[in-house]
Amino acid sequence: MMSKMVHDSVLNMLSGPRRLGASAKFASHLNWTRLVKCVRSVSHSSISRFPKENIQTEHFNMLPIQNERLWKYESGSDERTQVKAALSEILNKIEPVPFVIDGKELYNKCELVQKVPYNIHHYIARYNHADHKVIHQAIDSATRAQQTWDKTKLSERMAIWDRAADLIANKYRLKIVAATMLGQGKTLCQAEMDVAELVDFMRINPIFLRDLANYKPLNSRPEAYCNHMILRGLSGFVAAISPFNFTSIAGNLAYTPALMGNAVLWKPSDSAILSNWYVFQAMQEAGVPDGVVNFVPADPIKFARTVTRNSNLAGIHFTGTSPVLKMLWRMVGERIDTFKNYPRLVGDCGGKNFHFVHPSANTEVAVACTIRAAFEYAGQKCSSCSMLYVPESLWKTEIETALLEITRRLFVSDATYCDCFYSAVIDKNAYTRLFTYLNYIHNNANCELILGGTCSKGRGYFVDPTIVLVSDLDSFLCKEELLGPILCVYVYKDSDLRKTMDKISEINHGLTGSVFAMDDEFIKEACEAFKSNVGNLNINDKCTGAMVGQQPFGAGQMTGTNEKMGSPQYLLRWTSPQVIKESFVPHVNVYYPYMEVSDTIQDVKKLIKPQKTEDFDDYNLNRTE
Repeated sequence: MMSKMVHDSVLNMLSGPRRLGASAKFASHLNWTRLVKCVRSVSHSSISRFPKENIQTEHFNMLPIQNERLWKYESGSDERTQVKAALSEILNKIEPVPFVIDGKELYNKCELVQKVPYNIHHYIARYNHADHKVIHQAIDSATRAQQTWDKTKLSERMAIWDRAADLIANKYRLKIVAATMLGQGKTLCQAEMDVAELVDFMRINPIFLRDLANYKPLNSRPEAYCNHMILRGLSGFVAAISPFNFTSIAGNLAYTPALMGNAVLWKPSDSAILSNWYVFQAMQEAGVPDGVVNFVPADPIKFARTVTRNSNLAGIHFTGTSPVLKMLWRMVGERIDTFKNYPRLVGDCGGKNFHFVHPSANTEVAVACTIRAAFEYAGQKCSSCSMLYVPESLWKTEIETALLEITRRLFVSDATYCDCFYSAVIDKNAYTRLFTYLNYIHNNANCELILGGTCSKGRGYFVDPTIVLVSDLDSFLCKEELLGPILCVYVYKDSDLRKTMDKISEINHGLTGSVFAMDDEFIKEACEAFKSNVGNLNINDKCTGAMVGQQPFGAGQMTGTNEKMGSPQYLLRWTSPQVIKESFVPHVNVYYPYMEVSDTIQDVKKLIKPQKTEDFDDYNLNRTE
C-alpha cells in the first residue's frame, strides 16, 4: 500500500485546485495508474531507505581543542641546553635564504642581510628582494597550483597541518625560537610563546575546519532532495604580507588561506626572514605541495604594486600598520574593474590600546599587568598598552611609586640574557620614529616625563622604558599607536569618571583594552562604554596575550577588518562556498495547484509527444472557455 506520507503528499497536490473550484475534469485527466506507480517507486527506492546521494562531502568527528604547552627552560633543563645550542648554531653562520617558487629554490646575489637588532654589526641571514619577473613567476605558479590544491580532500589537508604542528612543536621548535630571539629581538619567554601560538594555529585551525565542514544546510524533506555546502578556495592567488613582530602571525597569514584551498604568495618581513624561512621549511616537510605557498621576499611597495595589478588576485592577507592597509585597499579599489574576483581584503593593524583603572581596582594587579602590557617585547606588539588612565585618588597614594620603581628595575639588554625583560627595537626606522616621539615629549608643555626618555643606537636600537604624564587627551600621543616602550599616563579626577570614559571611547580605538575594577556594577558599565572602540576587552587582566581558540583576536574601525583570528569565523574569509541541491523526486508539473487551467492543456504528455500532426487540431488550442 501507499505510505501515509506519500498518500498525503498526493492529496496535497490535488487539494489546491479542488478548493478553488477548478474543473472537475482536471483530476480525471491525471493518469492515476502511472502516478501511483511512480509514487510507489519513489516510496520503495527513496523513502524507505533514503536516496543515495551523488554529491560526496566530508564529515568529521570533532576533536578536543587544547593549547600547546609552554616549555619552561629552567636552569639545567634539557631544553635550556638545546636552545643555547640552537642560538650558537645560528650565530656561527649566515644563512642564505632563497625565493621558493613552485618548490624550486632560487638564489640570487643575496645582497641584503638580516641584522640582530641588539647587535647591529652581526648578521644571521642573507637574502634578496624579488623583482617583477620573479613575483610574476610566483603568481603563475600559485594560480596553477590552486586549481589542483582546491580539489584535495579536506582530510588530506588536515593531515598535513597536523604533521606540521608536530614538526614545529618538536623538530623545528628550538630553531624557530632561536631565530625569533636573534632576528626579531624577542626574549626567550616571548619567543617560546610565539612558537607555541604557531603550533596552535596549525593544530587548532584544522579542528575549526572540521566544524565548518560538518555544517549541512536544512533538509526538511530528505526523501525528496538533499542540500550540500562545499567549501571551495578562492579562484586565483592570495598575497600574504606578514609583520616582523610575530612569527606565529606570519605563519598564520600564509597558511590559513592555504588550508582552505587557496594558493599563496608569502612576502615575509625583512626583519623576520630567518624565522619565517624555518616555518616554510617545516611546512614543506609536512607535505604542503609545491606551488601552494611560494616564499617571496620582496620590497613592500614593489610587491604590492605587482600583485594588485594582476587580474588573478583573489585576496590580500595583511598584518601591519593602518596606513599600509589603506594603501593596499586603495590599490585594489583603483583597479577593481580588472580583477576576475572581488579580492578579499583581511587586515589587522595596531591601535591605541589602553588600561583603565577604576577607584575600586586592586592596584597591585593593575600595576603588574600594565608593566607587562606596556614593556614586554619593547611595546612592539599590536596589542601593547600605550595609554594608562588612573583615578586621582589612587595615583599618588598607590600606583605611581610602584609603577616607577618596578619599571626602573627592568633590565634592557641582549635578548639572549635570561634576565633580560626586553631588548632593542626592531630596526633603524623604528628607532628613528621613537626618537622623534621622545624629542616631542621633552619639548611639549603638556607632557611631564617621569621616567626614561633616553635611547641609544651605538650597538643596537635601544630605547629605555619611558613613562610620561599627559594632560591633553587630544594630543597624538593619546590617540595613535606608538609601537615602542613608551607609556602615557592620564590622571583623571574621580568626579570625571564618566566623562573620561566617554572621551576614551571617542579617541582610543584599539585592538584591545583592559578595565581594572572590583565594582561589579562598574564593570558592567565599562563593558557597555567600551563596546565599540576595542575588539578585545579584558577585565582585571593585561591587554596582551590573547590565545588561539580562547580569545579570538581582532578589531574593527581603523584597526582592521575584525575577522577574529583564532576562531572558526576567520577561516570562512578564505572560502567561497558552493551550494548544491540534489533532487530525488524532480518536478513534472508546470502549473501550480491553485491555478484554474483549461481542459485543452491538461494532458501534458500529448502536448509534448503528439502521435500525429493532426492531433493538434483536436486540442483546438485557440478555444476559449
